[in-house]
Amino acid sequence: MKRTISCLQFAISYGNPSENFKKVKRLIEAESRHSDVLILPELWTTGYDLKNLHQIGDDEGKQSKAWLQHTAKANNVDIVGGSVAVKKQDGVYNTMYMTNKRGELVKEYSKVHLFQQMEEHLYLSPGSSDGCFELAGMKAAGVICYDIRFPEWIRKHTLKGIDILFVSAEWPAPRLHHWRSLLIARAIENQCFVAACNCSGKNPANQFAGHSMIIDPLGNIIAEAQDGESVIRAEIDLHDLKKIRKEIPIFADIREDLY
Repeated sequence: MKRTISCLQFAISYGNPSENFKKVKRLIEAESRHSDVLILPELWTTGYDLKNLHQIGDDEGKQSKAWLQHTAKANNVDIVGGSVAVKKQDGVYNTMYMTNKRGELVKEYSKVHLFQQMEEHLYLSPGSSDGCFELAGMKAAGVICYDIRFPEWIRKHTLKGIDILFVSAEWPAPRLHHWRSLLIARAIENQCFVAACNCSGKNPANQFAGHSMIIDPLGNIIAEAQDGESVIRAEIDLHDLKKIRKEIPIFADIREDLY
């Protein structure tokens, strides 16, 4: 089974949700005719304006969910909706919504690991559930940015038989080498496809790396953006997974008696 995946990498307007909704609408309308699944970057509605998320975040995610559901159905495309700042009674969550082409919300995942170096723990509340879902006939999981530094978290998802890992991020340019290396490693060690969408541009405190990537289960990069605004697209073949997992049966060789 073949599927075409697109990563929509763009410069997020800092603290300006209305402008970002307009920009993403244009990108989705242009790319939906070429792809089965689109993925957006992290905090694409607000940018990394952490100190103001309690004001500009989305109350219970109502606007973002409705917008993504309507947009997916209108454009007949499945969307891994990056993440948005969701205001709830007990805090603000960094939440990813997955929506199918029928306009149905199939999963929501809130970022589990908060990056203390950039003070996320001061402004966000951590999620507590996994990111597993099914979309476009694929078993998938979605995680957000810093999550990829925790291989045990990713492995928990791949043990459930996922075909592809979707990653949304606002990853800074100084750690571009880590971004590329970690994503390649996650693909190889879990024998799954990885589609990772980063943002480009900058905000008052950070320059973002771009370099969204689509990677096969052997760690080969089959599409990669540079540091500017860009849409990348690649066709993946899920039949490749069976062959690779048969040749190197890592999941059969896990020592559950030791770890």
